[in-house]
Formats: sequence, structure tokens, C-alpha cells
Amino acid sequence: MVTRCTGVDPLAGYLYILAMDANNHSNDHPLDIGSLEHRVEELITACQALTEENNSLRERQDHLVAERAELIEKTELARTRVEAMISRLKAMENGL
Repeated sequence: MVTRCTGVDPLAGYLYILAMDANNHSNDHPLDIGSLEHRVEELITACQALTEENNSLRERQDHLVAERAELIEKTELARTRVEAMISRLKAMENGL
């Protein structure tokens, strides 16, 4: 079972779990400091990649939100124009 704690750095939590796992299985799979350093480097690289991806996704979301607002504004303008044209056509029809 995985529990999520708020206010805890995920990397620190993972390292804690990794260390505890190493302590529990020290006879099965001994972890030397070199392999632990390697795992930490892998985690740092993964964290950096996820941070970059997150930033990219946030930028894309900001762009899409702005684009959506622009399209909503254009749609409202088109609706207003169509309603005005319908009103003019009805007025012309009634004038005949």
C-alpha cells in the first residue's frame, strides 16, 4: 500500500524508502554506496526531466487557455453579427 504524505519532498521520500528497502534486504541484495549514488543520479535526472516536461505542459496549457479565450471572443462576435443580420432580414421582410 502506498500512502501520500503532504509536505514531504517526493525525492526524499523515495530515498528513504530505498534506504529502508536496502536495510530490509541487506543480505539479499547488498547496496554499496556506488550503486546508491548511481540510483540517486538516475532519480535526479528523472526529476529534472519531469520538471522540464511539467514546465512545457504548463506553457502549452497557458497557450491553449489563451487561444480558447480568443476563440470564445470570436464566436461571440460572430453570434452578434448573425443575430444583427437576422434582425435586419426580419425588418426587411416586415417592411415589404
